[in-house]
Amino acid sequence: MPHHSTETALGRFTIEAADGAITGLRWGGPVETAKDPLLIEAAAQLGAYADGRLRAFDLPLAPAGGPLQQAVMAAMRRIPFGETLTYGKIAAQVGAPAQAIGQCCGANPIPVIIPCHRVTGTGKLGGFSAPGGVETKVALLRHEGAYSLLI
Repeated sequence: MPHHSTETALGRFTIEAADGAITGLRWGGPVETAKDPLLIEAAAQLGAYADGRLRAFDLPLAPAGGPLQQAVMAAMRRIPFGETLTYGKIAAQVGAPAQAIGQCCGANPIPVIIPCHRVTGTGKLGGFSAPGGVETKVALLRHEGAYSLLI
């Protein structure tokens, strides 16, 4: 599976792809350069997002998990830049308990591009599975201007 890492204003990300779709994104990782046009485009979009020039990603994403995971990932992708939605509201949309929504968010293989950081608890941030945990979530929400909505 090809990998490509990119340095952005939000840190280094490593992007993975297979069969013409993004399959994963993780923080950090060794510097790796791929010649895959999809990975190069994903890196460019991540850089533009980190620089504040991009508000919505336009990349083919590989489906992950079962029907609930896919429904939650689709719901997360619909949350606009600079806005948040609670676990409970997504739970109502997909017909599942809020705790299951949190588990799906934590299992998101493509964070940032699929914006699980935009999902919060009612009156609180909730968790975040990325390195740095909730501090990273706060940084992403601040970057989008959404953190002030929560305090």
